[in-house]
Amino acid sequence: MVEFELNGATQRVDVALDTPLLWVLRDNLKLTGTKFGCGVGLCGACTVHLDGQAVRSCSLPISVIAGRSVTTIESLGGNHPLQQAWIEHNVPQCGYCQSGQIMSAAALLASNNTPTDDEIRNSMSGNICRCGTYNKIRKAIHSAANSGVKTFDPKQDVDGNAGEGVS
Repeated sequence: MVEFELNGATQRVDVALDTPLLWVLRDNLKLTGTKFGCGVGLCGACTVHLDGQAVRSCSLPISVIAGRSVTTIESLGGNHPLQQAWIEHNVPQCGYCQSGQIMSAAALLASNNTPTDDEIRNSMSGNICRCGTYNKIRKAIHSAANSGVKTFDPKQDVDGNAGEGVS
């Protein structure tokens, strides 16, 4: 049994300790926003936050998660400034990589609320978009940064009000 915090709520799962976090999220907990891409942590489609840092969930065994905090795209709730910027700048094409892109961007903005183009490129370099919307992604990140987003806390809604998290 592995216990961890997921989107602000305590979660317990009984799975093999070498099961990748991605499959626990998708198959056991039915949170399907995090996508499977390459399976080896190179494409970024499976990006989530572990203790506030962007990580690839497809290659991260659940044993590493015990006692830690995981945040997924579901906890952003649809109104996060990054999600709004994505819509405003028409970022999604096929949309498959978008949850990983947004989670990587959220980790960037949590540590740097005024990133330069080079800092965005460096931070987002592990996220592949087969549709090639990289310029739109960069513009959307700048737009969200300009909206004042500084950090992301799954226990708070986008207006800063205490929430219950997503379980």
